[in-house]
Amino acid sequence: MELDIIIFGSIEQGLIFGIMAIGVYLTFRILNYPDLTVDGSFALGGAVAASLITGGGNPWISTLLSLLAGGAAGAITGILHTKGRINGLLAGILTMIALYSINLRVMGKANVPLLNADTITSQLTENPVAQSLGSVQKGILTLAFLLIVLLIKWGMDWFLHTDLGMAVRATGDNPAMIRSLGVNTDHTIMIGLILSNALVGLAGGMMAQYQGYADAQMGVGMIIIGLASVIIGEVVFGSRSIYRATIAVVGGAILYRFVIAAALWLGLKPTDMKLVTAILVVLALTLPRYLGVLQKNGRALTKGGNG
Repeated sequence: MELDIIIFGSIEQGLIFGIMAIGVYLTFRILNYPDLTVDGSFALGGAVAASLITGGGNPWISTLLSLLAGGAAGAITGILHTKGRINGLLAGILTMIALYSINLRVMGKANVPLLNADTITSQLTENPVAQSLGSVQKGILTLAFLLIVLLIKWGMDWFLHTDLGMAVRATGDNPAMIRSLGVNTDHTIMIGLILSNALVGLAGGMMAQYQGYADAQMGVGMIIIGLASVIIGEVVFGSRSIYRATIAVVGGAILYRFVIAAALWLGLKPTDMKLVTAILVVLALTLPRYLGVLQKNGRALTKGGNG
């Protein structure tokens, strides 16, 4: 496999996963809500986009509808939790399970190919302007995805600094306090879940077009990938502010894809990637703690020796 294909492919997939990671960051870090709807809403976004495109739909409108479909999935989880008073973790699991059957209904079969279809990927790379650029053509898709991700990152930063966004943040930090100020936390939880899964659905729709097919199983393990991106990004780039955290999770998603590409290049099987992801998350969670302990012990020994 050529090096430039590995580099551009890892960056492009990392940017798509970065959109999903921003959604996961919103629920897990901002709302402090363990939302497992992600596995289902990611596949739902891919199923909606692929089905509409193969039916002759405009790829950009189809991608937008995948965003709305993901938001609808988040709304179902929110209703189960806030109105049905079902535990948040269980509500996400129930929606995820239900979405598997819904995705099969949307696609009509387990797999929908998009190899010869008109997609956003083909429109960006196969138009006359892009083809006239020669070797620079390889970066067109990367640049387009980067602009989309930056726009979403800016939108999320702006939203989280509005009054409503501050209420969502306060709901995750101290729900009792924000309720005492007259804020309906059921509404803020609903908003957070809808926005989060809308981004996940958008990522699913883009990934289906990028890889050339939508599959009922394409969402399996997405929540782990999203968490890995968030955790790796926070460890490597830091998360002292919202502005820094949102760019960190995108960077974490790109780093994650490079690690996966490196693992495949070293000869590991694709079936081993879930194990690699789990090990990455464990290392990202535990290494900073143990490194901090080692540094503290080292300073103590140095101080004792000087004494």
